[in-house]
Amino acid sequence: MASRRKQGIAPQRKAPVPVADGLKWCPDCEQIKPVEDFPRTTNASGRHSYCKPCHIARGNESKQRLYGGNREYHLRRRYGVGEKEFQELLAEQGGVCAIYRRPDPEHLDHDHRTGWVRGILCFNCNGGLGQFKDDLDNLAGAITYLRGTTWQRVLIHPGVFQMCSPTRGRPPSQRS
Repeated sequence: MASRRKQGIAPQRKAPVPVADGLKWCPDCEQIKPVEDFPRTTNASGRHSYCKPCHIARGNESKQRLYGGNREYHLRRRYGVGEKEFQELLAEQGGVCAIYRRPDPEHLDHDHRTGWVRGILCFNCNGGLGQFKDDLDNLAGAITYLRGTTWQRVLIHPGVFQMCSPTRGRPPSQRS
């Protein structure tokens, strides 16, 4: 491997004064801070070169420079699509949630087994599928449950209705 100088990388900067045990110098903010203020890593020292605020700022700058922002970075890294593909898929769906049909969905749904993108959902629909573990049997069970416990208004006399459940449950409280 070529030296840092041959690679065009600036030489590592060293702390201007000796640093005591339990402390570390951050070359970005040029401050000496406790070791706990530096993110953990697998390198020899066990800590990154830059303190947490500088580390975060460098990561955000890289995401902005390389991807144009955090959202593009997130979409590319996690799902393999960019904001352009997201907008195309949203246009194909008519600009609405693929399930709920409400406008302005923001969550890219994907199959957890294959990683393939399925569509764009609103927050509630995306969370709901996650809670049911994308399992059709779980969703079918929820539908059966709702059908069996949803209270119905039944006409028992002209102008008089009684609330009853098709299969089970107890009557709604008088307060509701």
